[in-house]
Amino acid sequence: MKIVSWNVNGIRSIYKKNFLNWFNQENADIVCVQETKADKSQFPKDVETIKEYNFYCSSAEKKGYSGVAVWSKVKPKSVSTSIENEKFDKEGRVLKLDFEKFVLFNIYFPNGGASKDRLNYKLEFYDYFLEYIKTLKNVDVIICGDYNTAHFPIDLARPKQNEEISGFMLIEREKLDKLVANNFVDAFRHFNNEPNNYTWWDYKTASRERNVGWRIDYFFVSKSATKFLKAANIANEILGSDHCPISIDIY
Repeated sequence: MKIVSWNVNGIRSIYKKNFLNWFNQENADIVCVQETKADKSQFPKDVETIKEYNFYCSSAEKKGYSGVAVWSKVKPKSVSTSIENEKFDKEGRVLKLDFEKFVLFNIYFPNGGASKDRLNYKLEFYDYFLEYIKTLKNVDVIICGDYNTAHFPIDLARPKQNEEISGFMLIEREKLDKLVANNFVDAFRHFNNEPNNYTWWDYKTASRERNVGWRIDYFFVSKSATKFLKAANIANEILGSDHCPISIDIY
């Protein structure tokens, strides 16, 4: 089974950049996207109704903001857009899908760069979500999406220059440490410990051409699920967004 995750930076924008061609060529079992910036009524109809896939989405109360969506060939047992906290649910950042053998979260974690308030919101979101997933007992969990944090210096091109910038502040990185301490594994690093593997590049500085990027998109999986991991990849050749797709293959 192949699961793909991609922050598309606007579903209506990526739709105009051959999204469906990419989707069909990928032929993944599950496709998760973040930052759709649309509610269900604003999705192009042929994107919403892709043959053989079940479609689910969550959107923010604020128009044109945040949002996540999932297409799955396998129909989940249940789907939820809530983590049981109105403060976080209203931004449309989460889809939780319960499958027979695992629970999948597609999450667009908050960006803390706009203000101190948004940084605090991001940290609170992390803390709440970490407590929330502790309530899931005796089940393998997969958490994919845009985490908006580079975990280690190897995960961005210029760590020293960004130590005080949201996205690589110690207080943010410690939240990913806690995720690992709670028996979650970074699927990509399970297979690959090489530098220069990034998933996001700043549009403003044309940094993609120079590969001056950040790895802020992840699949974290329960340690117990690593035995099912077959591969984890970054598709940095795929254009259309300031992020690129990532994927895992599981048995």
